[in-house]
Amino acid sequence: MRRYGKHTDEDDIRTRPNRRGNRPRTSIRPKHEDAAEGMVLTVDRGRLTCLVDGRTVMAMKARELGRKAAVVGDRVALVGDLSGQKDTLARIVRIEERSSVLRRTADDDDPYERVVVANADQLAIVTALADPEPRPRLIDRCLVAAYDGGLDPLLVLTKSDLAPPEKLLELYGDLDIPYVVTSREELETGDAADRVREHLDGKVTAFVGHSGVGKTTLVNALVPEDRRRMTGHVNAVTGRGRHTTTSALALPLREAGGWVVDTPGVRSFGLAHIDPSRVIHAFPDLEPGTEGCPRACSHDEPDCALDAWVAEGHADPARLYSLRRLLSTRERREGD
Repeated sequence: MRRYGKHTDEDDIRTRPNRRGNRPRTSIRPKHEDAAEGMVLTVDRGRLTCLVDGRTVMAMKARELGRKAAVVGDRVALVGDLSGQKDTLARIVRIEERSSVLRRTADDDDPYERVVVANADQLAIVTALADPEPRPRLIDRCLVAAYDGGLDPLLVLTKSDLAPPEKLLELYGDLDIPYVVTSREELETGDAADRVREHLDGKVTAFVGHSGVGKTTLVNALVPEDRRRMTGHVNAVTGRGRHTTTSALALPLREAGGWVVDTPGVRSFGLAHIDPSRVIHAFPDLEPGTEGCPRACSHDEPDCALDAWVAEGHADPARLYSLRRLLSTRERREGD
């Protein structure tokens, strides 16, 4: 049945009112070409502290980003109040492409992937040589995550006055990983920070380690003034005396020109998200030998072409052993 005449006007057309009283949704999104560039320093209860033109600005994620989350280290575009003054809030409208990502899962059966930090250049794995005892399997898992995410690893071994480092370093000698060995006295005097700082020049470095290894003490020694300043800023926003290592925190290295990212202490480092086939990229001397491997080769089976590649003298057998040990970490618990 025809509702309107042959010649209708716009005013004659009945429209259904919007019951919510807001504007109808549209798929067209603004480009925000005039948005300012910033870097995420920390995330706390949906609020993100960002560095914009030398100012710390509090921001929240724009609804148009959907479920995409910004993490510490992300380069972002912001609009709104960028003054950094108290009680002001900006909006993050764009998350730029990431150059690297450090991910982990709660355990190897957990499908939920957690991004710890973005755009870091290297991963400093802090491990005590005693009290608590070193956990090589946890170190292996951190190495796999670093290689998979595009980060260069750095071993920082603490408490060398309680145990010698040679036995642990022997496990990783064939991986050519740079390392720093420190004692408890050096941590207290700041000498440890001076030697670690030599490896941080101009880089974004994420620090990981489980409780009691001296990670936070080392980070505090590296950036004492900025740590206190950022802690005060975060607490002023949340209104609570929350310990900042419950969430990742990026701090600038003034003299070295780099960044330190302090991450929460880890009890486990799940690798459910890791594709084992990508770990081989960290072994450029072995990677050409995989061309003769069968499809979906685990690189630890009778038909693996790497055995012949090594036997022909193209690579050191110890390197193949290191690769296979790292690949097997997903099937083993950290404490095994």
